[in-house]
Amino acid sequence: MKWRRLLSFKRWAEVFKRLPRLLRAPQIPLHEKLLFIIPVLLYWVLPDVLPFMPIDDIGVTLLLMNWFVSRAERKYPVLPSRT
Repeated sequence: MKWRRLLSFKRWAEVFKRLPRLLRAPQIPLHEKLLFIIPVLLYWVLPDVLPFMPIDDIGVTLLLMNWFVSRAERKYPVLPSRT
C-alpha cells in the first residue's frame, strides 16, 4: 500500500464510514468478520499481559480496520455502493 494513501485523512474517513456497514452486512460471513474482530480484541487485551509490545492499541486497530475494509470490499463487490 502506498504511504500517501495510508496517511490520507480522506481515506481514513472513508474507512470509518464503511467499517460499520461491512460488519453489519449479511453478505459477509461471520468468519470473515471475526478475522478483524478477534485480532483487535486480543491486541487490546494482550499488551496488558505482555507490556513489551511496541505498537499502540489504536495503531494496530487502525491498520486492521484498513486491511479489513480493503479486503472485504475486494472480496465481496456485490455489497451496496460506497456512499
